[in-house]
Amino acid sequence: MTDSSITGAPERSVPLPEPTEADDVLELEPTIDGEDFSRVAFTRPALEMLQLLIERNGPLMFHQSGGCCDGSSPMCYPEGDFITGDSDVRMGHGEVPMPDGSTSPLDFWMSSEQFAYWRHTHLTIDLVPGRGGGFSLESPEGKRFLTRSRMLEG
Repeated sequence: MTDSSITGAPERSVPLPEPTEADDVLELEPTIDGEDFSRVAFTRPALEMLQLLIERNGPLMFHQSGGCCDGSSPMCYPEGDFITGDSDVRMGHGEVPMPDGSTSPLDFWMSSEQFAYWRHTHLTIDLVPGRGGGFSLESPEGKRFLTRSRMLEG
């Protein structure tokens, strides 16, 4: 392995472990007709960032689109700031518990084209160091939301 401080090449990142149900502290309720299982959950670090962002911005929403670069990141917006339509699938809804005992609504959306590829997976939204994508609210915090997935059982 090459020393990146000498070559200027980026250090190789350590692969993240496969997410497990133990990582999921906030499961979103199913919103797809006929489904009775959760497709999306958030880890504790992601939940703590959500609480901070809700305090600053009010209710939030996520959109996971297809594509490359920032287009494949889970993007966090103030609720309603990203316009969804017939080409989007609402994958889950939840109530984010706030430190004062209240809750704040949260919807998770994905483009229907991307959903066709990911329909057999459960998504775990985590928080890791690094710059978030484009207009995602966590970006100025030096952190970014990251989607990890595992196959749905059954």
